[in-house]
Amino acid sequence: MKVCIFAYSNKACETAERVAAVLEPIDEKKCYTTEKYLRSGFSLIGEGCGSPREFYGKCFEECSAFISVGSCGIAVRHIAPFVKDKTKDPAVIVIDELGKYVIPILSGHIGGANRLAIELAQKLGAEAVITTATDINGRFSVDTWAAENGYAIDSMKTAKAVSAEILERDVEIFIEEMLMPKSVLLIPGKEKNIELPGGLVLADRSDANRQKAAIGIYVGCKTINPFDKTLHLIPKVLSVGLGCRKDMPKEKIADAVSRVFAENDLDMRAIGSIASIDIKKDEKGILGFCEDIGIEPKFFTAEELEAVTGEFSPSDFVKSVTGVDNVCERAAKIEADRIIVKKTAFDGVTVAVGLKEIEVAF
Repeated sequence: MKVCIFAYSNKACETAERVAAVLEPIDEKKCYTTEKYLRSGFSLIGEGCGSPREFYGKCFEECSAFISVGSCGIAVRHIAPFVKDKTKDPAVIVIDELGKYVIPILSGHIGGANRLAIELAQKLGAEAVITTATDINGRFSVDTWAAENGYAIDSMKTAKAVSAEILERDVEIFIEEMLMPKSVLLIPGKEKNIELPGGLVLADRSDANRQKAAIGIYVGCKTINPFDKTLHLIPKVLSVGLGCRKDMPKEKIADAVSRVFAENDLDMRAIGSIASIDIKKDEKGILGFCEDIGIEPKFFTAEELEAVTGEFSPSDFVKSVTGVDNVCERAAKIEADRIIVKKTAFDGVTVAVGLKEIEVAF
């Protein structure tokens, strides 16, 4: 996490020093001020750039949190040209120069500004000024929860609609059984007693003929739509194991994986890892496919794959070529708790899917 802290007076610099001190666990932090107030531990605003505007733009793009010690107006003017959208913008926080108030003004949820503001306020002995509606009304914040737990949000437009609905009434949430807390599932019917944040009510998974709600939240890695308008919150819990013939084009690998996921109603956005055997580490098709979907592939030796425990589909031919009886299932299982799609072959590509078991927690 990279944090940039800006100060514009002597008192502001003192407060910035306090902020930097309580942010001790942060990987990278840097304090900036103007030439007039430059002191030890601070760098000059505009350093290394053609203009202050260019400098602020560079900081805004590169940092995780942009903290301005001064007025809200100063901060707004500095960030205004660079604001894009809530999924990309960093957390932006304003602190008055005396350190009395900590105010998140941008990316309160996904960027974590609200959470960081509360943390800073507690450590500084200040007051966090939170203005987002779900927070001040004690209602469930979809984007905050998704960001904190590493879930993908399939549609920010739908997320906005869900948040607006939650402010007015409780919204149903449909949680895949594989993600429900095991302690809840041990007793039939007890899942109805799961503790949920304000604004949520558990959808009934047992009634296939239930009337669909107009809008609701689905938590899982399938492509089902339990509601007329469904917001998907997708955990990256699926691991894909791949095998292929030599020089297989990335398009055929992509097609094979897509077909496996479609046939099993699985969401490609739930893929958290992709793996194969190390003799495939230079296969352009695998590397290209992984690059296209933004996942760094992992490659394991035959010995590492052989050591994976479980029941797999053995192949004498595969073992004669690779030294292990099954590549894709073992590769999928190495970072998963169980296999949910066994070896499936399409046109010289083999695919298996594993599931890393997690429990939804609020």
